[in-house]
Amino acid sequence: MQIGEEVKKVEAEADILYSEQEVEAAIDRMAKEITGALAGTDPLVLCVLIGGVIPTGKLLPRLRFPLTLDSIHATRYRGGLSGSDIEWILKPRQPLQGRTVLVIDDVLDEGITLQAICDYCKDRGAKAVYSAVLVNKLLDRAKPHRADFLGLQADDRYLFGYGMDYKGYLRNAAGIYACKDS
Repeated sequence: MQIGEEVKKVEAEADILYSEQEVEAAIDRMAKEITGALAGTDPLVLCVLIGGVIPTGKLLPRLRFPLTLDSIHATRYRGGLSGSDIEWILKPRQPLQGRTVLVIDDVLDEGITLQAICDYCKDRGAKAVYSAVLVNKLLDRAKPHRADFLGLQADDRYLFGYGMDYKGYLRNAAGIYACKDS
């Protein structure tokens, strides 16, 4: 089966977990929580590439306070379906020393990558590091990192949409879906 056919099949058979309206409502709630906690701190927002692009892009216009934006790219997946060692692809250009940092990502799966990113920020002198994730996967084991701001919860299934991908595809799905065979 060609990748295009496979992706279409996965998309057609997937279970919708959250509609576009439900995701947008969760992002509205997250923005209010983040504003309550970080307004007045002049935070540096770090978008975790690639999956964090959509959640970050949706959150930023809702954060009505001064902030600066940069990105970071650390991955364990490299387009695959399971993680391995962390690969650092891009580090922020903005100095982290003395800054309040908000790290935004699409999903908190096992928490290994997000923990490494937050540790990286602390090691470079950030005075406070917060994390926001659109979806927290419910696992039957403890995670090394818990996000400060959570949008939605999902069972431990393979997800796509709103930044999350299936083999590099379907990040742009308007809603959050779970693959049938996950």
